[in-house]
Amino acid sequence: MMTACTIRPVRPEDRADWSRLWTGYLDYYKTSVPEAVYDTTFARLLGDDPQDFNGLIAEVDGRAVGLVHYLFHRHCWKIENVCYLQDLYADPSVRGQGVGRALIEAVYAAADANGTPAVYWLTQDFNETARKLYDRIAQVTPFIRYNRKL
Repeated sequence: MMTACTIRPVRPEDRADWSRLWTGYLDYYKTSVPEAVYDTTFARLLGDDPQDFNGLIAEVDGRAVGLVHYLFHRHCWKIENVCYLQDLYADPSVRGQGVGRALIEAVYAAADANGTPAVYWLTQDFNETARKLYDRIAQVTPFIRYNRKL
């Protein structure tokens, strides 16, 4: 069942709702970040350079129920930038109702408007519910991610 939702840019007055949603996202992945990272990330989302970080909020009946963060960056294999969809979260109360799909499609639209048709993201292999959606609207790649050992 598709829930009617509105997708809009993050606004300064969204701080409490955004923090609640991003905390839910981080909790899902069993991680946390210091409050200074919350402050910095939110400030970046409110910045006026669309080539920097961008954030969207999904609302259902005026209530914030989802978020997505994305950014544009250069790529050595393309002349145009590419778009990295970094974080995507829908409140558990609306999962399976089209909120995640609406947020991804809003990123696709922003990328198209920016002349940046390539959009990509990562997810963990155990995120089976989200992967069912991703398999319908994107193409899985064979890449394996590595992180620097610290």
